[in-house]
Amino acid sequence: MKAQNYANHKRMHPLFHYVLSLLVFALIVAAMFELVNSLKAGEDLLPAVLFLLITLIVIVVFLLLRSYPLKAQDRAIRAEENLRHYVLTSKLLNSSLTTSQITALRFASDAEFPALAEKAAAESLTPDAIKKQIRDWRADNERI
Repeated sequence: MKAQNYANHKRMHPLFHYVLSLLVFALIVAAMFELVNSLKAGEDLLPAVLFLLITLIVIVVFLLLRSYPLKAQDRAIRAEENLRHYVLTSKLLNSSLTTSQITALRFASDAEFPALAEKAAAESLTPDAIKKQIRDWRADNERI
Protein backbone atom coordinates (compact mmCIF):
# COMPACT_ATOMS: atom_id res chain seq x y z
CA MET A 1 0.00 0.00 0.00
CA LYS A 2 1.27 3.46 -0.91
CA ALA A 3 2.34 5.64 2.05
CA GLN A 4 -0.39 8.06 3.05
CA ASN A 5 0.35 11.81 3.04
CA TYR A 6 -1.42 15.16 2.61
CA ALA A 7 -1.66 14.78 -1.15
CA ASN A 8 -3.33 11.35 -1.11
CA HIS A 9 -5.16 11.08 2.24
CA LYS A 10 -8.65 11.89 0.96
CA ARG A 11 -10.69 8.81 0.20
CA MET A 12 -13.45 8.50 -2.34
CA HIS A 13 -15.79 5.56 -2.51
CA PRO A 14 -16.61 5.28 -6.24
CA LEU A 15 -19.99 3.58 -5.79
CA PHE A 16 -21.16 6.28 -3.38
CA HIS A 17 -19.40 9.40 -4.62
CA TYR A 18 -19.81 8.81 -8.34
CA VAL A 19 -22.42 6.19 -9.21
CA LEU A 20 -25.00 6.81 -6.47
CA SER A 21 -24.52 10.60 -6.62
CA LEU A 22 -25.11 10.57 -10.37
CA LEU A 23 -28.17 8.33 -10.04
CA VAL A 24 -29.71 10.57 -7.36
CA PHE A 25 -29.06 13.62 -9.53
CA ALA A 26 -30.70 11.89 -12.52
CA LEU A 27 -33.68 10.98 -10.33
CA ILE A 28 -34.28 14.59 -9.25
CA VAL A 29 -33.98 15.82 -12.86
CA ALA A 30 -36.45 13.16 -14.03
CA ALA A 31 -38.91 13.97 -11.21
CA MET A 32 -38.84 17.68 -12.01
CA PHE A 33 -39.15 16.97 -15.75
CA GLU A 34 -42.18 14.76 -15.09
CA LEU A 35 -43.83 17.42 -12.91
CA VAL A 36 -43.28 20.15 -15.52
CA ASN A 37 -44.64 17.90 -18.30
CA SER A 38 -47.71 17.04 -16.23
CA LEU A 39 -48.34 20.74 -15.56
CA LYS A 40 -47.99 21.62 -19.27
CA ALA A 41 -50.23 18.77 -20.42
CA GLY A 42 -52.88 19.49 -17.79
CA GLU A 43 -52.69 15.89 -16.63
CA ASP A 44 -53.35 14.57 -13.14
CA LEU A 45 -50.54 15.89 -10.96
CA LEU A 46 -50.73 13.24 -8.25
CA PRO A 47 -48.32 10.73 -9.89
CA ALA A 48 -45.77 13.47 -10.67
CA VAL A 49 -46.01 14.93 -7.16
CA LEU A 50 -45.64 11.48 -5.62
CA PHE A 51 -42.60 10.82 -7.84
CA LEU A 52 -41.08 14.11 -6.65
CA LEU A 53 -41.81 13.30 -2.99
CA ILE A 54 -40.23 9.86 -3.32
CA THR A 55 -37.23 11.51 -4.96
CA LEU A 56 -36.91 13.94 -2.05
CA ILE A 57 -37.07 11.02 0.38
CA VAL A 58 -34.28 9.27 -1.55
CA ILE A 59 -32.17 12.45 -1.40
CA VAL A 60 -32.61 12.73 2.38
CA VAL A 61 -31.66 9.06 2.81
CA PHE A 62 -28.66 9.59 0.51
CA LEU A 63 -27.43 12.49 2.67
CA LEU A 64 -28.03 10.65 5.95
CA LEU A 65 -26.36 7.53 4.58
CA ARG A 66 -23.09 9.46 4.49
CA SER A 67 -23.40 11.82 7.46
CA TYR A 68 -24.38 9.40 10.25
CA PRO A 69 -21.42 7.01 9.90
CA LEU A 70 -19.01 9.95 9.58
CA LYS A 71 -20.36 11.48 12.79
CA ALA A 72 -19.89 8.15 14.57
CA GLN A 73 -16.34 7.91 13.22
CA ASP A 74 -15.63 11.49 14.30
CA ARG A 75 -16.75 10.66 17.85
CA ALA A 76 -14.47 7.63 17.91
CA ILE A 77 -11.54 9.66 16.53
CA ARG A 78 -12.12 12.36 19.14
CA ALA A 79 -12.00 9.77 21.93
CA GLU A 80 -8.93 8.02 20.47
CA GLU A 81 -7.00 11.26 20.01
CA ASN A 82 -7.96 12.49 23.48
CA LEU A 83 -6.59 9.24 24.92
CA ARG A 84 -3.45 9.49 22.78
CA HIS A 85 -2.86 13.06 23.95
CA TYR A 86 -3.39 12.00 27.57
CA VAL A 87 -0.91 9.13 27.22
CA LEU A 88 1.68 11.45 25.66
CA THR A 89 1.22 14.48 27.97
CA SER A 90 -0.85 13.35 30.99
CA LYS A 91 -3.38 16.03 29.96
CA LEU A 92 -6.58 15.88 27.95
CA LEU A 93 -6.82 17.74 24.66
CA ASN A 94 -7.62 21.43 24.83
CA SER A 95 -11.42 21.67 25.00
CA SER A 96 -11.43 24.52 22.48
CA LEU A 97 -10.35 22.15 19.69
CA THR A 98 -13.19 21.34 17.32
CA THR A 99 -13.95 17.85 16.11
CA SER A 100 -12.70 18.84 12.65
CA GLN A 101 -9.38 19.99 14.10
CA ILE A 102 -9.02 16.78 16.08
CA THR A 103 -9.77 14.60 13.07
CA ALA A 104 -7.03 16.49 11.22
CA LEU A 105 -4.60 16.06 14.14
CA ARG A 106 -4.96 12.27 13.98
CA PHE A 107 -2.49 12.27 11.08
CA ALA A 108 0.31 13.78 13.20
CA SER A 109 2.97 11.46 14.60
CA ASP A 110 3.29 11.08 18.37
CA ALA A 111 6.38 13.30 18.31
CA GLU A 112 4.59 16.30 16.78
CA PHE A 113 1.03 15.69 18.00
CA PRO A 114 1.10 17.52 21.39
CA ALA A 115 2.80 20.67 20.07
CA LEU A 116 0.60 20.77 16.97
CA ALA A 117 -2.52 20.31 19.10
CA GLU A 118 -1.52 23.28 21.25
CA LYS A 119 -0.75 25.37 18.18
CA ALA A 120 -4.06 24.41 16.56
CA ALA A 121 -5.97 25.49 19.68
CA ALA A 122 -3.99 28.72 20.20
CA GLU A 123 -4.15 29.85 16.58
CA SER A 124 -7.54 28.33 15.65
CA LEU A 125 -5.93 26.52 12.72
CA THR A 126 -8.21 25.09 10.08
CA PRO A 127 -8.12 21.31 9.55
CA ASP A 128 -6.39 21.85 6.21
CA ALA A 129 -3.75 24.09 7.81
CA ILE A 130 -3.15 21.46 10.49
CA LYS A 131 -2.63 18.73 7.89
CA LYS A 132 -0.23 20.90 5.91
CA GLN A 133 1.97 21.41 9.00
CA ILE A 134 2.41 17.70 9.66
CA ARG A 135 5.93 16.54 8.80
CA ASP A 136 5.78 12.90 9.91
CA TRP A 137 2.46 11.62 8.57
CA ARG A 138 0.60 8.94 10.55
CA ALA A 139 -1.71 7.09 8.17
CA ASP A 140 -5.37 6.49 8.91
CA ASN A 141 -6.37 3.69 6.57
CA GLU A 142 -9.55 2.81 8.49
CA ARG A 143 -11.57 5.91 7.64
CA ILE A 144 -14.29 5.53 5.04
